[in-house]
Amino acid sequence: MATHLDAQTLRRDAIVRILRQTAVGRQAELVDLLHREGFDATQSSVSRDLRELGVVKGADRYLLPAVEDALAPSHFEDVRAFVKGYRAAGPTLTVLRTTVGSAQSVAIAIDKAHWPEIVGTIAGDDTIFIATESARAQRRLHDHLRSTFGR
Repeated sequence: MATHLDAQTLRRDAIVRILRQTAVGRQAELVDLLHREGFDATQSSVSRDLRELGVVKGADRYLLPAVEDALAPSHFEDVRAFVKGYRAAGPTLTVLRTTVGSAQSVAIAIDKAHWPEIVGTIAGDDTIFIATESARAQRRLHDHLRSTFGR
């Protein structure tokens, strides 16, 4: 039995494949193409998928992010030294401290990692607020942070 995350991953993989093969100009068109392939998709789920995949709307069609923009785990090496530490600030909020002026760079790296535990991030100058939807998700986030940044 496929879980929600499995179905979401398969749908997003299909979206990437479709956008590589076909010029798609509207979300409704993409929903229709997904339905033809057997995916249960709504315009709101496709909109969320496009946002999470980093897809942008060009002049007449949706465009996938450049391959260079994809974040491999090794890309965290560029920002690892900026992270000073992190701690829970309640059951669903984590505060991550960075060196002055580097919070935006670290937040971008975290956002590009597409960790499913994260609902959203807000970055200031030396502080990032990372929201999760539950205490359990926050624990998984902390596991990611510990393995990525070693703290």
